[in-house]
Amino acid sequence: MKEKLQVLNAEMTESNLILKVEESYPVNELSAKGQILVDSDAFAFIYLAEKGDQYVYIVLGKDIWPSLKKGLEAELPVYLSNGQNNLELTEWKEEMEYLIDNIEGNGNYGEEMEASVTAVFS
Repeated sequence: MKEKLQVLNAEMTESNLILKVEESYPVNELSAKGQILVDSDAFAFIYLAEKGDQYVYIVLGKDIWPSLKKGLEAELPVYLSNGQNNLELTEWKEEMEYLIDNIEGNGNYGEEMEASVTAVFS
């Protein structure tokens, strides 16, 4: 079973990139898996986490990509937050850089996804 958790917005501080979710979501029940997938149909990156014995897909939609790019450029650690609890998204930089490099110029992700990633991250 899997659950989808939408990131509402991203906020950069001097030392972190904070990905905010609903205040009521129990972030403290999640464990980071250090893996990012691509959802070409939804124009999103999906960070994998676990809650108990189920996967939680943390959806990083196109609307927050500019903040993700700034965080990558600044080499900031990334945290998921509900305002009270934080979860560090491990392997963030390595996974994102790998995917961005793989998507650029690669039609396997769909032309629109490839163009969107290139437009924001290149």
